[in-house]
Amino acid sequence: MAVIVRIPTLLQGLTNNLSEVGAEGATVRQVMDQLDEKYPGLKGRIYDDSGKLRRFVNIYVNDEDIRFLENEDTPVPDGGELSIIPSIAG
Repeated sequence: MAVIVRIPTLLQGLTNNLSEVGAEGATVRQVMDQLDEKYPGLKGRIYDDSGKLRRFVNIYVNDEDIRFLENEDTPVPDGGELSIIPSIAG
């Protein structure tokens, strides 16, 4: 399933300065795994050493926060959008 992934400015250095990239996967986890294959190091910035999403990273599928769905097992529909959004603290 093809999806569009929106990349935050802070991580665009890992995606050849692209703000949107294409990826394949039926779930958020599969999409993130494929992104890390295409753009090595990306997953290391989003996940901690134990393999969990970092607390300051939010992921949305079609504007729905995956924390309120099925987390990384949230399905990503064909043609859908996945957005990686860093939290802002201050």
